[in-house]
Amino acid sequence: MDHKQLNYFLALADTLHFSRASERCYISPPTLSRQIKQLESEIGTALFIRDNRSVSLTPQGKAFVQYAQATLASWRQFKSECQDESQPLSGELSLYCSVTASYSFIYDLFARYRKDFPQVELNLMTGDPAYSISQVQSDLTDVAVAVKPASLAQGIEYQSIGRSRLVFIAPTMQCPLTDMLAKCGEGSLPWAQLPFIVPEQGVLKERIDSFFKRMSIQPQVYAHVSGHEAMVALTSLGFGVAYVPEIVLAQSPFKNQVQQLNLQSEEIDIGLVAKKKRLQDPVINKLFRVAEGIFNS
Repeated sequence: MDHKQLNYFLALADTLHFSRASERCYISPPTLSRQIKQLESEIGTALFIRDNRSVSLTPQGKAFVQYAQATLASWRQFKSECQDESQPLSGELSLYCSVTASYSFIYDLFARYRKDFPQVELNLMTGDPAYSISQVQSDLTDVAVAVKPASLAQGIEYQSIGRSRLVFIAPTMQCPLTDMLAKCGEGSLPWAQLPFIVPEQGVLKERIDSFFKRMSIQPQVYAHVSGHEAMVALTSLGFGVAYVPEIVLAQSPFKNQVQQLNLQSEEIDIGLVAKKKRLQDPVINKLFRVAEGIFNS
């Protein structure tokens, strides 16, 4: 087996979906399937249970996750220790972030990093920011962009790269929701009657849940959504009210189809996350130092 096969295995073990895993690995689903079958043949046991509707890990597959993570971590550590400091920095670095973060924060960061260390291969993966820290913890990516949680998981390093206000948004199109809002004066919104678009998980879900608790609201949830960008899209279509980072709204193609509600808001801190022990790798360490120089200057 080779390290690429281990990465393919971990991607499938995380998503349990061949199409999503193949997109993450930049290969086709048939190629991913062949690689997994080859890996299973070499090991001598099935790692996944497949049927027409689902993919799941076998007991042996669950045990192999730990082996694959440990093997790749040891390999990366060994490579970093072999880095010749007299030579230009080289290697690979993978980063996971939301689509919005790739426009707003990561473009400037990667541009500076690539200028300083042109021989490092940069790989960018985009997805729901709610999964950012788990992507790092599972060794599916080296670094991720995440909203800072109330408490960081043990062994995780955090480097702030920016802040954003959270804002309540509603549609501008004429619909029952805008009719309801138009009848209410400022500060007297019928919270218990409003339909909400809320995140499936993550820090933003914790923030909106906290708001509901403070307001003693039993919310009417229209939809649970994966990804902040999709929340803006559903709001623009009149399905509900959402609580989103202002930076997401600023980058959205639907920003002119929604309105901000004039309500008191709070801020979130956005930053890079990586395993602390991985900062011994100069490729990752230099990214954190570049970020610190850009965003703390």
